Amino acid sequence: MAKLGAHINNIALHHIVFALPFAYMSAFLAAGGMPPVMDLVWITVAIAGARSAALALDNLADLKYDKKQPRLASRAMVRGDLKPREAKISIVFYLIVCILAVAQLRPVCLWLLPVAVVPFLIYPYTKRFTFLCHLVLGIAIAMAPAGSWVAVTGELPLPAVVLCVAVALWIGAFDAVYGSQDEAFDRSEGLHSLATQFTAHGALVICRFVHAASIACFYGLGILMELQWPYFIGVGVAAGTLVYQHRIVSADDYSRVTQRYFMRNGIVSIAMLIFTVASLYV
Repeated sequence: MAKLGAHINNIALHHIVFALPFAYMSAFLAAGGMPPVMDLVWITVAIAGARSAALALDNLADLKYDKKQPRLASRAMVRGDLKPREAKISIVFYLIVCILAVAQLRPVCLWLLPVAVVPFLIYPYTKRFTFLCHLVLGIAIAMAPAGSWVAVTGELPLPAVVLCVAVALWIGAFDAVYGSQDEAFDRSEGLHSLATQFTAHGALVICRFVHAASIACFYGLGILMELQWPYFIGVGVAAGTLVYQHRIVSADDYSRVTQRYFMRNGIVSIAMLIFTVASLYV
């Protein structure tokens, strides 16, 4: 049980709240209502496998840096509760689960799987050479709604692309905000981020505009698909959450940038899912 707990800690299972609701939202929009139940089941398994592999790989790649970060001392690999070899085995297992799940969906999904996998395979290493690493993470998360839409319809039309752009901008800016507190550490280790490129203050300003663009994309999606009024309430909730998140953090005070702050961003994905589904049944 202790080892199982270490694996769960290593993949931060609760972080699935950032991708899975958008995957479901995409499936509902693609189907114009309730998608096939088994499609939802296999989409869930595929995303769980993919994001588990992605986070385990990220933690493995960054282990030498994480050991130097006091605020990351509770991570399983940093504590030594999980060995690198065990993490590597788990990554292979998670990828196999993902592949098997995707194989149960439309054949085109399996053909396109390598495209979806590439962003999360390269993301852990992008911070070594580019401040755009946050955007790569956003693209990786956006593969969830993209894959769901293809799973349901076999296509990736303009509305799906707009949704993916909105998600990529949302998570990319959110990651940059959270990572800006590590500006000094990243500089000392030769790592790249939006904060090391533009300073933490500059990064936070940029992220406000990126999040505004994300909300604009969500709003545009509603117009494009002629969604009903509940959807736009969801957009409002998402916008309000992001405004609040930006108001409580500054380059001079990261005291409120805690795990609670981190997880509160899940309100965006959950609200968008709930109000999107509601809009389809009004």
